[in-house]
Amino acid sequence: MASKLFSPITFSFFILLLIPFFTFISFADISHLTTLVPPETICKSTLYSSYCKSVLPNQTANVFDYGRFAILKSLLQSRIFSSVVNNYVQYRYPFLSKTTIRALEDCQLLASLNVDYLKKSYETINTTSVDLSTLEVDDVQTFLSAILTNQQTCLEGLISTASDSSIKNALSVLLYNDTKLHGVSLALFTKGWVPMKKDCWQPERKYPMFRNGSLPLKMSSQKRAIYESVCKRKIFETDSEDEEIRVSDIVIVCQDGGGNFTTINDAILAAPNNTNSSDGYFLIYVTAGVYQEYVSIPKNNRYLLMIGDGINRTIITGNRSVDDGWTTFNSATFAVVAPGFVAVDITIRNTAGPTKHQAVALQSGADMTTFYSCSFEGYQDTLYTHSLRQFYRECDIYGTVDFIFGNAAVVLQNCNIYPRLPMTGQFNSITAQGRTDPNQNTGISIHNCTIRAADDLAASDGTSTQTYLGRPWKEYSRTVYMQSLMDSLINPAGWHEWSGSFALSTLYYAEYGNRGRGSETANRVTWPGYHVIDGADAANFTVCSFLLVEDDWLPRTGVPYTRGLV
Repeated sequence: MASKLFSPITFSFFILLLIPFFTFISFADISHLTTLVPPETICKSTLYSSYCKSVLPNQTANVFDYGRFAILKSLLQSRIFSSVVNNYVQYRYPFLSKTTIRALEDCQLLASLNVDYLKKSYETINTTSVDLSTLEVDDVQTFLSAILTNQQTCLEGLISTASDSSIKNALSVLLYNDTKLHGVSLALFTKGWVPMKKDCWQPERKYPMFRNGSLPLKMSSQKRAIYESVCKRKIFETDSEDEEIRVSDIVIVCQDGGGNFTTINDAILAAPNNTNSSDGYFLIYVTAGVYQEYVSIPKNNRYLLMIGDGINRTIITGNRSVDDGWTTFNSATFAVVAPGFVAVDITIRNTAGPTKHQAVALQSGADMTTFYSCSFEGYQDTLYTHSLRQFYRECDIYGTVDFIFGNAAVVLQNCNIYPRLPMTGQFNSITAQGRTDPNQNTGISIHNCTIRAADDLAASDGTSTQTYLGRPWKEYSRTVYMQSLMDSLINPAGWHEWSGSFALSTLYYAEYGNRGRGSETANRVTWPGYHVIDGADAANFTVCSFLLVEDDWLPRTGVPYTRGLV
C-alpha cells in the first residue's frame, strides 16, 4: 500500500499542475511605476538576498511589483505545502507514530491558515496601485508576520517528534525554502508599503466608542435576563443607555443541565460559521463549574463572546504536556484561531505541573482577540500568545519558565503576573518572545502591570529561585515593560544572561517608567539590544500604536482599555 503513494516531490508537482498559473506578472501593464531597479538591488533589503535574486523575475521593476510577485509566489508555495501535508495525513495514518500525527495535524492547521492569510494579503495589495490605508497595511504585515510564525511552529513540532525521520526530513526541507520565500515577501511589502507609525496622541475617552444596536432578534425572557445581567455588567458600561454590545444569539452552558448545553465544546459547535463583525457576537455564557475538557475554537467560528461567572468560579482545565507526547502547540487546554474572539471572567488551567515541562493553558493564534478579567494558570509555557494581534486586560498569569511566550503583537494591560515556585534548579523567566524576522510587527508589550511572587514562591526561601523579566527565545525577540510595578524578586540583571552571544545584538528589550524594588535598572544587562527608553519610544508599544486600534475591534468588545501611556 505504501508503495502506491505519491512521494512529497511527485505530489507537489502534481498539485502544481492543478493550481492556476500564478507565477507570471506583466510589470509593463502597471502604469504607476516609480523607480525601476534590478532584482539584485531590491533584494539587498531582505534577509535572503541570494535566494531573493533566484526567485524574482530577471527584469527591472519597482518595489510594489516585486512585492506582488513575491506574495503571489508565496501563495502558490503555501498551497503546495498544504497539499503535501494533507497527503501525509490522509494516506499514511496507519504508518505514523502518534507523536508524528500530532505534529502533522499542527502543520495541517497552520498551512491552511497560511493559505488564507496570503489570499487576503494578495487581494488587498492587488486592488490598489500603491496606496493602502494604515489599517490595510497593518493587516497585511500582520498576516505575513503570522505566516513565518506558523512555519516555525510547524517545524518545531516536527523536530520534537520521536520517530518518522523521513517525513520530518522531507517536510523540513520544504519548510526551510518556503520560509525564505515568505521572508522575502514580508521584507518587500515592508519596504514598499509600511510607513512610519501614525501619531496616536489623541484625547482619551473614559469608555471607548460602542456600536449602536441591541440584540437583533426576538429573545425569550430567559435570554433577555441573561443578556441584561451579563452584558450590562460594570465591565460593559457605556456613555449612553442606547449603546449596547451587539449580540446575535445567546446559549448557556451549565453542567447540571439547566442550560442549552452541558459542555463548552457542544456550545461552540452550535455557533454560526463565518459571521461578520456587524452581525454581532454569538454569546456563550458558561456558568460556574469545573469543566474538564479541551476547548478549541476553529477559524470559522468568528466573533464568539464567552463569558463565565468569574475567576476561580468558571474553570476550564486540562493536563496535556510535551512530556506526555503532545507538541507545545497542541498541549493547550484552550486554543483559539477564530478572529474576533472575546473571553471574560474565566479561569483556564493546565495542571500537568512543573515536572512535565511545556504545558500550555491558553494558546491563541487568532487575530483581534481580547481576554478580560481571565486567569491563566500553569508552570512552563502557560500563556502562548502565538500570532496575530491580541489584547489582555486585568488578567492573572501564573507560571515559571517562559510562561508568557509566542510571536503575536500583544499588549498585556493592567494585568497581574505571578512567577511561581519552579522545580529545584530551575529559574523563572516571565517572557520568551519568538520574533524571527526584523520585519515582523510582533512583540510583547507589558503595560501598567503588577509583577509579584505567587503564594508558593513568596512562602519559599526565595534565594534559590532567580526570576527574570525574560530571555531571547528567537533572534529578533522583542519585549517591552512599561509603567509596571515590579516586586523585589526580579533579578538585578533583569533579563536572563546567556553564556554565548546569540541574539544579544538583534533583540529589542526595553523598560520605561517602571516602579517598585525590582525596577531599578542600574545593574541590568549590558547587551546592545537592551534599552532604557523615553516616553516617545514607549508610545510605540501602546495599544494605539502597537495594535492600531481605531473605531473597531476593542471598542466593539466593550472592554475598557488605555490607548496611550498612563
